Amino acid sequence: MEITQKTLAYLKSLTAETVSNAKSGHTGSALGASSIMLALFHDHLFFDPKDTKLINRDRLVMSAGHTSALYYSLLHLFGYDISIEDLKKFRQLGSKTPGHPEINATPGVEVSTGPLGQGVANAVGLAIAESMMEAKFNEKKFEMFNNYTYCYAGDGCLMEGVAVEACSLAGTLKLNKLILLYDNNEITIDGKRDLACSENTALKFEAMGWNVIEVKDGNDYYKCSSAIKKAKKSDKPTIIIFKTTIGIGTKCEGSEKSHAMPLSAEDLAEFKTSLGVEGSFYVPDDVYDFCKSALTKNYLESARYKKQYEAYAKAYPEKYLELAMHFKEPKINFNKILKSLNKTQVISGRDMGHEAINLISKDVPNFVGGTADVAPSTKAVLDDYDYYSPSNRLGKNIHFGIREHAMGAISNGIALYTNIFVFDSTFMGFSNYMTPAIRMSAMMHLPVLSIFTHDSINIGEDGPSHQPIEQISALRQIVGLNVFRPTNSAELVAGLKIFFETKTPTALILSKSKLENNKNVSLEDALKGGYIIYKTKEKPMIEIIATGSEIVLATQIAKKLESKSVGVKVTSMPCEKLFDAQEKKHKSSVLGGTKLRVVIEASNDTVWYKYLTSKDMLVNVTNYQTSGKGSEVYAHAGFDADLITKNILKKLKLN
Repeated sequence: MEITQKTLAYLKSLTAETVSNAKSGHTGSALGASSIMLALFHDHLFFDPKDTKLINRDRLVMSAGHTSALYYSLLHLFGYDISIEDLKKFRQLGSKTPGHPEINATPGVEVSTGPLGQGVANAVGLAIAESMMEAKFNEKKFEMFNNYTYCYAGDGCLMEGVAVEACSLAGTLKLNKLILLYDNNEITIDGKRDLACSENTALKFEAMGWNVIEVKDGNDYYKCSSAIKKAKKSDKPTIIIFKTTIGIGTKCEGSEKSHAMPLSAEDLAEFKTSLGVEGSFYVPDDVYDFCKSALTKNYLESARYKKQYEAYAKAYPEKYLELAMHFKEPKINFNKILKSLNKTQVISGRDMGHEAINLISKDVPNFVGGTADVAPSTKAVLDDYDYYSPSNRLGKNIHFGIREHAMGAISNGIALYTNIFVFDSTFMGFSNYMTPAIRMSAMMHLPVLSIFTHDSINIGEDGPSHQPIEQISALRQIVGLNVFRPTNSAELVAGLKIFFETKTPTALILSKSKLENNKNVSLEDALKGGYIIYKTKEKPMIEIIATGSEIVLATQIAKKLESKSVGVKVTSMPCEKLFDAQEKKHKSSVLGGTKLRVVIEASNDTVWYKYLTSKDMLVNVTNYQTSGKGSEVYAHAGFDADLITKNILKKLKLN
């Protein structure tokens, strides 16, 4: 058997046996895509298994992450730290080979994938980042950045809106080093693709500004390799449409039944016989040698690149220093930023956010981002920098267009590339569009800052569709995401400080309305997530917990109660997760020692019940509101100082 075909046969055998041994996984597409992926790994993909962080390596995103058994088999064959024993532990607890690719579990995996379509948008982000770094650091004879981004996607990926949104932007931006490997087997879990999608993909992508290559036999190794070679010469992003056969060579070939069906022992044996392979979890030496031939080429290229890196330092010392600084932790004087923000007494959250990110951008050259076509409203824009475009890859502002979901997933891709901090922004009421991407950001622990403005029902006139109620609750439920709803500059700076120093994905919830900027709050207090912001002289009988815009209201109520000789303390809780992580001593000093606890927030978040008993009060929003002036909508929903004061006194039987 010719060595290429022999390698392909053993790759298919290893992949199928990995799934069958686990009695769980996806056989169909993993077999159908074998020729595509082997051609990519052997003939085109630049990687170094001994240096998985090599900055100029090609990036591969497995958007159709359910084909992970094929991915892991390839990583094993091509020298990554994935053993046969690891393949035998596929989908088992704590293994290097989880059900879908995870960056923190498997050497060589670039992106955590699983939710279809997300990976396509991640790949667009990776390609954007590559072009930014290329424009910034490449010099004549020194191509420090020139890698390709490959994305393997299936029929399901390209049905997802997030993928289509991202591909539309990629075409507009002419990301020519982005290559989409489309496994078009025309089968989904429910049956034939045309049950739900009968569009002409080639024409669709041509209309979006892509180069389109069609391969009628995507199960032919040589045709796959030839198409990838051609795609690398394009001046546009390229989609290669490989017509493949799902579950090729098995009894369920061409059927939806092969999608997630492990082969039985009998079917596996028959499949191996048809391939002409032998042994269990066995790979012959000549197959390993065939794969090593690609490794030898890559190792030589990796060594050449590292020598070029050293030469670059001598030829362009200033740029080399700048590149070296790119990989170091940014040095930001947050106290200086706070001092600058404190110059303004009354300011909206969005204006405060705008000033803060612009101050930070001076210290963090690798800080980029944009909005979903709402920059004039959210004010999340870097004033001193241009917009990124095909003619200006150095722009730090990005026009994502009205594509919130893709914006979030593309931001993840940019952050994944190499130590780039990213911000994205839209109205709080539209954050739901982004939660799948934000969830993946949290899983991958990426430095993505989501700036959401128009934080409350008091935005008014746009009506209930724009007035956020449940959105903050959804964000707070995402594990690994810090959610800050600041009421003053110290709290805003605290959120930014934690973001940049820990690289933890963060959501800033900022007001459209103007707030009284309390200059007496220290950064140290704000960094604790919750602290006493106002306290009466009398011993507190009541404590009020509030966030963001509602701190203004809470303080008004406290002063009204104070005028009636009722002791009150007001706790600002910009980030409850951060507060909960504090030492018991701090938490007990902030909470407790009163007869009544009141939480005030213009949301329907149930997170606050962890601080309340049945005797306490929660002032929140339980219904969608209506259109009207912000202050009137706010009061209509019960956020009125006189009304809440009256209800508190009634609760305490003091009126």
